[in-house]
Amino acid sequence: MKNPRAVDRLCHATGLLLVLSGLVHLGVFAVDGGPWAGPVSWRKPVTFGLSFGLTLIAITWVTSYLRVGPRLRSALLLVFAADCVVEVGGITLQAWRRVPSHLNMETPFDTAVSMTLAVGGGVLVALLTVFAVASFRHRPTGPAGMPLAVRSGFAILLVALASGAAMIARGVVLTRTGHQEAAYASTAPLKPLHGVSLHAVLVLPALAWLLSRWPWSDSPWSERTRRRIVATAVGCYAVAVAGAGAWAVLTYR
Repeated sequence: MKNPRAVDRLCHATGLLLVLSGLVHLGVFAVDGGPWAGPVSWRKPVTFGLSFGLTLIAITWVTSYLRVGPRLRSALLLVFAADCVVEVGGITLQAWRRVPSHLNMETPFDTAVSMTLAVGGGVLVALLTVFAVASFRHRPTGPAGMPLAVRSGFAILLVALASGAAMIARGVVLTRTGHQEAAYASTAPLKPLHGVSLHAVLVLPALAWLLSRWPWSDSPWSERTRRRIVATAVGCYAVAVAGAGAWAVLTYR
């Protein structure tokens, strides 16, 4: 599929389906009940469906402001969309089987699912890092404040990727050394940092876009004012990420 617009539509549709999957499983949780926390709960297909769906939609939109060749961008987005489906699909499958999706080496099948999710996570890191590097190599396009919003969003997204990789690496080591329960518990301190930093790539560019279109007054705000607002938002978001990081350091064992 070489048509960039067709690829964008496919990725947006896929993202919406993943979001819908998360909402459906929220309904399943409401009916079936059970614990919300823990390695075996309906929380995982809910949060991962919503998070991956929103991230796929956000990345598809935000990368349209990057100075990347259309064919390369389309190819990367298609791989990214497929990887998102695999991640959410594996997590959802294990939720219905009532077994943990990550760090689960109990049976050969569980090990295969767990390792597939881990490899898929590595693919996500590689793809998003390519987009992040592209955002800094060439100034992104867009209205006032958008270049800063895109670059900052990707920079903070790298924090989310690093914290996610750290959770997986730490958990795998503990699992391989026979500390299964400790492996599940070890991810808790980094979850707030991972969650907060994951969606900056959507929130900050969305703010810049809204400032360029929202009818705040009879005369639009100046570009300088809009850039200052975006810069302030970036600073606030950075403080939130730093706070989550400090909490992770203080509570990490």
